[in-house]
Amino acid sequence: MKKARLGFSCMILIMGLCLCTACAGRNTEQQGTAWQIYYVNNDETKIVGREYVSQTTDTELLFEEMLDELARIPEKMEYETPLASEISVRQHTMDNGLLTLDFDESYKKLRGVREILIRASIVRTMTQLPGVERVAFTVKGEQLTDGTGAAVGIMTADSFIENAGNEINAYEKVNLRLYFANETGDRLVEENRRNVVYNSNISLEKLVVEKLVEGPAAEGAYPTINPMTKIISVTVQDGTCYVNLNNDFLSQPYNVASDVTIYSITNSLVELPNVNRVQISINGETNLSYRENMSLNTVYERNLDILVSGGSGQ
Repeated sequence: MKKARLGFSCMILIMGLCLCTACAGRNTEQQGTAWQIYYVNNDETKIVGREYVSQTTDTELLFEEMLDELARIPEKMEYETPLASEISVRQHTMDNGLLTLDFDESYKKLRGVREILIRASIVRTMTQLPGVERVAFTVKGEQLTDGTGAAVGIMTADSFIENAGNEINAYEKVNLRLYFANETGDRLVEENRRNVVYNSNISLEKLVVEKLVEGPAAEGAYPTINPMTKIISVTVQDGTCYVNLNNDFLSQPYNVASDVTIYSITNSLVELPNVNRVQISINGETNLSYRENMSLNTVYERNLDILVSGGSGQ
């Protein structure tokens, strides 16, 4: 009888310990914030997210943690760490929501789809950080270029949208003719971007506006739009492209004439075969002016008189 009682007591004790352990586990799981660290699968066909819980609230410390996780060999061997020993981040800067990562020379050894997937893993991981909206890559201080020599430019999480199969969507290449300001800000210069790689989920019209907001890639061309500008929507109907932007568009940090900004957008979009004219709105409103002298109630058409002959090219 004593043995039975002793056995029963031990069972109760063990159950109690298990319950406490389970509760402690649940409490531990509830602490901190869950993030996604993205890896490349071994087949190099997609990126895969893995949950990572951190108790860190400081953005700079959290950035360092995520860098460490991106360099850590995953427990599941079917994943490939994006920041392998072959590449490393030399330094980073943060400016108005733009995180710039500067890599060592070895980054240039990455090629093709693998490079795109590694870049996607890093960008999608880092854009979760508070205050990080965009990411740019440089190699020893110089802007990253693709295999054709074209600038990769600034990226967002939307630059790498996944489809239903969780694979990175097919990328396409397109030649864009964009218009930016000249050095004095009173005329437009032409910038030809060849073999721009873009996600098929993004319309060409939106791609053009995104590239204009990001700014020029070639020397001799200068930005025309406040980089804090958010694109609400870009649609085309009956040859008219409707560009809806947020209030930041109305603030101009650059020494650029108002008509240069308006026609930077208009002339760039009209280069597309399905666009003949452009109307710009702010949060859906057109009953206002850009810098007092350019009415947004107006539907603008191509203006060749504002161009500097020769352009900047690329």
